[in-house]
Amino acid sequence: MPGEILDNKGRGDAAWQWPAIHPEGRKFGLIAVAASLFFLLALDWEIIGWPLLLLSLGVFAFFRDPERVVPQGEAAIVSPADGMVTMIAEVEPPLELQIDDGSGIPGLPRAPVTRVSIFMSVFDVHINRAPLGGTVRRVVYIPGRFISAELDKASEENERQHVLIERGDGLKLGFTQIAGLVARRIVPFVKPGDIVAKGQRVGLIRFGSRVDVYLPAGTDPRVMIGQTVIAGETVLAEIGQTGLIEGITH
Repeated sequence: MPGEILDNKGRGDAAWQWPAIHPEGRKFGLIAVAASLFFLLALDWEIIGWPLLLLSLGVFAFFRDPERVVPQGEAAIVSPADGMVTMIAEVEPPLELQIDDGSGIPGLPRAPVTRVSIFMSVFDVHINRAPLGGTVRRVVYIPGRFISAELDKASEENERQHVLIERGDGLKLGFTQIAGLVARRIVPFVKPGDIVAKGQRVGLIRFGSRVDVYLPAGTDPRVMIGQTVIAGETVLAEIGQTGLIEGITH
């Protein structure tokens, strides 16, 4: 009908909806619910049962998987993670994204680029998304430590997973999923050879962590340290656009 308000998929009235729970997290939530009911109903131990029930709600919330509206501009690089920008630095990409991996497809150049680090607290959505569309060229898992993901050295010492994506025009972008103090499992949804769309779900990290994005050469970020970003929606940078915005190095 004329004047009818529709959601972004053209369905009915626009309204808030409970976000879906990713299948990876449903089992953890159901285990917590079952344990809480056991203590409440079978043992009548309310001092344990009620906190466990609250914990189960927290688990379901942690694995929430809301829909996102992805910017479609060819030059836009979107955030792969929800969270706060904690570091912006000029660094060389990890060796795993540079060296010849035997596939015949070159990695990233051995030269400094801008790294944008996004810290995810336990309250953020932990589904990670592709910063741009293209073909997944590498997925490299590295075992390691579990120090705080907010520390710079976590990029080289923590358990992590490197992902390299190549667009159809040959432009490559790498990002790294990093486990933290509480996070103990990086779950990939993609493998080398997969074709992904910008904003597509590519993996998750359980219970607090960080994602580093290595911007292409000649590209400066459009975000600032301390800024909150949303996976699949916030534009981190536009390819080929330079010129620091005020506050970017604060």
